[in-house]
Amino acid sequence: MAAIAPLCDFGWKPTDARLIGVDGETRSILDQAGENGLVVAFICNHCPYVIAVIDRIVSDARDLKEIGVGFVAISSNDAAAYPADSFENMKLFAAKHGFPFPYLYDEDQSVARDWGAVCTPDFFGFNGAMELQYRGRLDASRKQTGPQGLRRDLYEAMRQVRETGKGPEEQTASMGCSIKWRDMA
Repeated sequence: MAAIAPLCDFGWKPTDARLIGVDGETRSILDQAGENGLVVAFICNHCPYVIAVIDRIVSDARDLKEIGVGFVAISSNDAAAYPADSFENMKLFAAKHGFPFPYLYDEDQSVARDWGAVCTPDFFGFNGAMELQYRGRLDASRKQTGPQGLRRDLYEAMRQVRETGKGPEEQTASMGCSIKWRDMA
């Protein structure tokens, strides 16, 4: 079932956490910021919405780095119920797609819960002061890769954030698979 992320809560400040990455290093989420901001993407390995845009995510992350915006991806799905999202499969997924950014594992789902992540992909874009300025889609792709030439919503929003410190007032919510929550019973 598709889920839609809420729109941006401008100015919201995230809590940091240290998570294990597919490279074996434990990293602070917020330490991945560049001088002009940070994008935190909640993704997973099996979601058709993520698979449809993963190469564009990688490309945009590279382009964002060039303008001083850091990028980090987090997987929070319940790997017991969805083995395709296991830590070992995260390593394979990152290697297959040549991730130029850390891919972190939120095994206990505490970061996704604390941040209010809803779907995969779910993008959080922060300015240099770590204030939320973007909570929208990558582009107009859905379960299939959109055609070449689509407006790069995430990239353009973060370019604006770099230039002004503020994200666009008009944002289109991200849509994807719901995060697969562990049964809390």
